[in-house]
Amino acid sequence: MFSATDWIRLFMAVLIILPLATTIREMGYYLAATLLRSKKKKLIIGSGPILFTIPTVEVRRYFFMYSWMEYEELTLKSRFWHGFIYASPIITTGVCAVVLNALVLEGVLEENIFWSTFIFYCFYYVFFDIVPVYLPDGQPTNGRAIYDLIRHGERSDFKKQDAERSYTASQEETMQNRDRDEQMQGDHTNPQQSETHHAHRSHTETQEKTKINRDRDERKRSDHTN
Repeated sequence: MFSATDWIRLFMAVLIILPLATTIREMGYYLAATLLRSKKKKLIIGSGPILFTIPTVEVRRYFFMYSWMEYEELTLKSRFWHGFIYASPIITTGVCAVVLNALVLEGVLEENIFWSTFIFYCFYYVFFDIVPVYLPDGQPTNGRAIYDLIRHGERSDFKKQDAERSYTASQEETMQNRDRDEQMQGDHTNPQQSETHHAHRSHTETQEKTKINRDRDERKRSDHTN
């Protein structure tokens, strides 16, 4: 059962720890892009409308929900450096988790709810970054991207503009399953509307703005391989 302490831990995790953990993860890409001398890079924290922007960092209203890194194409030909980019979030999050865990074990940091939860989520991100699978949209996890780079010698996150959408059979199968699921998952509040595909995309103005922001962000997150 949830106690008062558990509620405090929940809100602390959602509003403080998760944003910190995701930002540290994305900082891996940021540091890699800086090391490889990317001229245009931006760390986006959160989602939704923009709250404020400082050089190379943009903070959104829902700062605790999702973050990502944008950077221009890096003209790299070495597999090592491509692999380094994929491994960078694993390295930053993993190092942070290991160091903090060691400091807690040595008594340098106090063993409390904040540090135990923060270290847990850091290891959580490392684990799911390492797992070599494709996400529903066909994009690989970093572990899968590294695997494909070693196994096939090519970048599996490459999105071709023609009919061939992927490099590997597993990636294409994942994307086909995604397309099939999207067709089957109609609007359960109004099946008839889902079948006829009305022009209206949403019921509320806030919902429409959220979708517009999503579409804008997807356009901005260009394919870094091309």
